[in-house]
Amino acid sequence: MAERSFKPTLRMASAARRGLRLREKFDRGGTQVGLDRAHQLAQRRDLSEADVKSMHSFFARHAVDKDTKTHKWNSDSDPSAGFIAWLLWGGDAGKAWVDRKAKTFDS
Repeated sequence: MAERSFKPTLRMASAARRGLRLREKFDRGGTQVGLDRAHQLAQRRDLSEADVKSMHSFFARHAVDKDTKTHKWNSDSDPSAGFIAWLLWGGDAGKAWVDRKAKTFDS
């Protein structure tokens, strides 16, 4: 059976591009893996099931980043590193999308 692939949405691509811009401007947020994912999403390159599972895991681990005390969530003038990383992985649109996709996978 061929592996399924999944096309990132326009909103996920937009969030990833915003994250890349903010990371460039503020020099914080995201790892090399996050940067690679952002470029994949921004270009709307197909995602594998493993990619979607990795994204699902990222969002589950990093939801706590929203409780930042330094810098701000959803800010273009003083974004937290966690917010930038969140965007690199597709932002809220990406989280909602992978949550839906993950439900279709066999454990």
